[in-house]
Amino acid sequence: MNLALVHSRARVGVRAPEVRVEVHLGGGLPSMSIVGLPQAAVREAKDRVRAAIQCAQFEFPARRITVNLAPADLPKGGGRFDLPIALGILAASGQVPLQALEECEFVGELALTGQLREVDGVLPVALASAAAGRRLVVPAGNGPEAALAGAARVSVARSLSEVCAGLAGRKVLPCAQAPVPAETTTGLDMRDVRGQLHARRALEVAAAGGHHLLLVGPPGCGKTLLASRLPGLLPPASEAEALETAAVQSLAGSGSGRGLDPARWRQRPFRAPHHTASAVALAGGGGDPRPGEISLAHNGVLFLDELPEWRRGALEVLREPLEAGQVTVSRAARSIGFPARFQLVAAMNPCPCGLAGDPSGRCSCSPDQVARYRGRISGPLLDRIDLHVEVPRLPPSELRGGAPPGEDSATIRARVIRARARQLERGGCPNALLDAGGTHAACVLPPADQRLLERAVEQLQLSARSMHRILRVARTIADLADCDAIATAHLAEAIGYRRMDRRNEPVPG
Repeated sequence: MNLALVHSRARVGVRAPEVRVEVHLGGGLPSMSIVGLPQAAVREAKDRVRAAIQCAQFEFPARRITVNLAPADLPKGGGRFDLPIALGILAASGQVPLQALEECEFVGELALTGQLREVDGVLPVALASAAAGRRLVVPAGNGPEAALAGAARVSVARSLSEVCAGLAGRKVLPCAQAPVPAETTTGLDMRDVRGQLHARRALEVAAAGGHHLLLVGPPGCGKTLLASRLPGLLPPASEAEALETAAVQSLAGSGSGRGLDPARWRQRPFRAPHHTASAVALAGGGGDPRPGEISLAHNGVLFLDELPEWRRGALEVLREPLEAGQVTVSRAARSIGFPARFQLVAAMNPCPCGLAGDPSGRCSCSPDQVARYRGRISGPLLDRIDLHVEVPRLPPSELRGGAPPGEDSATIRARVIRARARQLERGGCPNALLDAGGTHAACVLPPADQRLLERAVEQLQLSARSMHRILRVARTIADLADCDAIATAHLAEAIGYRRMDRRNEPVPG
């Protein structure tokens, strides 16, 4: 037999389309060519595969070898095709039983010694292989990640020799074992936050309804401390949410420092990029598109500190994902979509010096400077943030323990879980994700409260989007209070969270 077919999978965003690795041994001078739109790393596989086959004590055929990666119009990159190419050559030359390849899929990079190295994006491959009904063989280092796809049949191997022994029936390849899950809590507790009752309340409302949050206050008042506690208040992620998040993190690559930790796959992510990050770093991209920070924060929290210091172009890429829950990276030849349903928490100072509204009167910023500073955040972006909260500077007596300790995260999280359960039962999603029809059905106001809302919209000159967000926040506040209807107090509190819409007023510190 001079022809062999091996099943593998490529990486295209969060999808793993099937690739058929076809190997043909023909006559002529010994050579090896790889066709089917291979990128540089795939073209270089011919040298890795030759050395690996020889080091594994197999014969590299002295024939004209043609490797076709089908479909031909799908770009293929990375070293993930090394193992299937090597197996195709061995099967076509009769050194590996051809029929053993039919019900299996293979991914893995080969070292020159024949050892198997990890590749990225294995979890989407395992999910796709399970849907296709085939067994997946991966490097041992990828085993814990691939085992997260519970329905998949995954075997692991450490070398090309082990894979060939397993296919020949001389050895049973071990099954991938899922790691022992780590604690889903972050270890950061709200009890560490002194005072700041208003900000603590806003954080609870944001967690309960999935609302976006902006914290405004002077340097050192605890904005970052508060934001880092939000993941510990969120309800636990469902298995479907956790798998979707883990699949995105798997694409980042374990060597990047941003990849998936299989033991922590059930934890909601918390991403805090530096304010010098570019638009591509946030949205994703590159020649071989990878997910950005907003996708790595999918089903979790994206924290942007020093919001006015971010480049305008970088911040503007957040606008569509905040509404749509996904981001599309477009290139000349193709477009790739990544999920980006994250919860935004941003923090900023009230003015360039950070002391606007301070009782000491130390602020040296003119009104024009304050207006320019706040104007770095566009109105459309600010419009999409549900809660604007002031975080004042605390007196030393409270910082030193004068204020009684507040509730811990576990107590607040219990209320958040109850409120979120009401939302899921009523509308099937958190309040922040309600569409116009869902908002109209869930946020019914009596005539007096409707007039109150209309006056607030007129006085603050709010958009229709802001009005709907006020209604959703009011619905969340009512859910936290176990109320079936929105009361006047709930609506008034929700209106009070639109502090930054009062453009003509200074922001107190």
